[in-house]
Amino acid sequence: MNQPDYGVYLVTQETLSAGRSTTDVVGAALAGGVDVVQLREKDATARERYQLGLELRELTAEAGVPLVVNDRVDLAQAVDADGVHLGEEDLPVAVARELLGPDAIVGRSVSSVDAAENAVAAGADHLGVGAIYATGSKDVADEDAEIGLDALRAIADAVDVPIVAIGGVTVENAREVVEAGADGVAVISAITGADDPEAATRALGREVRGVADVQ
Repeated sequence: MNQPDYGVYLVTQETLSAGRSTTDVVGAALAGGVDVVQLREKDATARERYQLGLELRELTAEAGVPLVVNDRVDLAQAVDADGVHLGEEDLPVAVARELLGPDAIVGRSVSSVDAAENAVAAGADHLGVGAIYATGSKDVADEDAEIGLDALRAIADAVDVPIVAIGGVTVENAREVVEAGADGVAVISAITGADDPEAATRALGREVRGVADVQ
């Protein structure tokens, strides 16, 4: 599988989108150069996520941007997404890989070196590492609520797959998480809650790629 650019990775959540629809936010983010879109919407029913997934599939396909589904392998298959991102309570990486095939994107959330190494050994294409900073929008155990930059750096040193930092990442701190070893930043409210999601996406991209350009 050709790895996508994970620079700016949008995780959708309409309840954190300042009254805008997820479709409108994703459209703006695509115009701003987002690299990956992940369908989350934890408050929606399976039917609602399916319908939204079809709409996002059309938008992302037209833009040539990968669409990943949060947690649900069956939903990823139903909307013909490019892959799935799995949490600790979801299907094992190897099972998702078997169901989705060798070309699918299979990501895994981790917060420790051991978990990262296990996920990579099981076949994960990328890791979502966090929460880097405390945040109210990510479901994490209390002990993992803020793992910090040192933990991110240790994980980045231990594995050789792309790492996306998640949890409290903003345009103001995006640069330091990339300097600590992340290949990209995964955000919800930094884009969905921004006054201008397109401009926010561009600003994040400048921070992430600005670091990459000088390394």
